Parts: sequence; C-alpha cells; structure tokens
Amino acid sequence: MTILWMTGIFLMSAQPADESTNTSLFVGRTIASLTVEGYSDRSPKEQLKLAEMIDHPVRKTAHILEYTILGILISLTLNEYRRASYESSMAIAFILGAAYAATDEFHQLFVPGRSGQISDVALDSAGVLAGCFIVYVLKKIIETGFARKRVSVP
Repeated sequence: MTILWMTGIFLMSAQPADESTNTSLFVGRTIASLTVEGYSDRSPKEQLKLAEMIDHPVRKTAHILEYTILGILISLTLNEYRRASYESSMAIAFILGAAYAATDEFHQLFVPGRSGQISDVALDSAGVLAGCFIVYVLKKIIETGFARKRVSVP
C-alpha cells in the first residue's frame, strides 16, 4: 500500500500544470456548487472566479492529506517489519516521508509548468509528521487498552 500511495503521489506530480490546475479547479467548482448559495445562477466567469479562490486552499489541503496518509502508511509498514521502539520507527518514518516530499518537489522542476516549492516540502513534511503522530497515539491507546484488559482478567 505504501508503494502504491507513493506511486499515486508521483503520478499526480507528473501532471503538467494545466492538467493539475484543471483537476483542482474541478474540485473547487464542486465545493463552490455545494457550499455557495446561488452558485449555479452565476455567470461562468463568476463561477470560475469562485473556483479559483478555492483552488489554493484545495491544493494545500491535498498536500497535507496525501502526506498524512503517507506518514500513516510508512509508520505502519515500519512497525510491521522493524522490531524497534515506536519512537525510533516514527523518527525513521518521518525522515523517509520528508525525504520523499523533497524528491517529489524536485521531480516537479522537470514537469512542464510546474515548480518545486520549499514551502510545499515543509507542508508535506508536516503532513507526514501528523500521520506518524496518529499512528503513534493509536498504537499507545491500543497497547494501554490491551494492558488494562490483561491486568483486570482474573
């Protein structure tokens, strides 16, 4: 799953700027049509302007979410195959995810109309960190819950 997800991120990053913009504008139009009263009554130019206003938050949210999922997947993969503390596994997962974010932005330098942004690497890395943290917290909750059940059983 981790490699499939990374492949999906790579393929999205390989989209030329026009194609990527059309994808996020589609999402922006959909959000606007669902949330802005009278959206369908507006002129196509006004609808486009609303979609463009939504475009930037859509793109940044997509960065965070796709890399949060990547952080979760890398963390789970490492926890499955690496017999080490959760803390060291999470640190390695974060480093791997942040490195992938950096290489993904570098890759975008070679895609027509795209650019690599250090701010996107930071945003992606924050998403990876969130994913690692989610796995860490859930593992601790599960571990604590099972420990309590074992202690309370006569």
